[in-house]
Amino acid sequence: MSRVPALLLVLAVAGLAGCMERDQSTANARRSPDSPAWQSASSPYVAPGYAPGDKAQWEAQLRRRAQGQNDYAPRL
Repeated sequence: MSRVPALLLVLAVAGLAGCMERDQSTANARRSPDSPAWQSASSPYVAPGYAPGDKAQWEAQLRRRAQGQNDYAPRL
């Protein structure tokens, strides 16, 4: 009968351990500054015709991609 209180104690401790929350604040975290999306580095996944650093071309590429996903847009 002495195993039952020990088992209940272990279950209670395990249950309370699952209720704790770790600190998720970024006050002490090292952060790097973000750069604008159109200044991305070149990679093999860049869309054809896109040159990193050109904001107008980046915006045009986003519009073209969005229009390709628009079911009501005329197909060219």
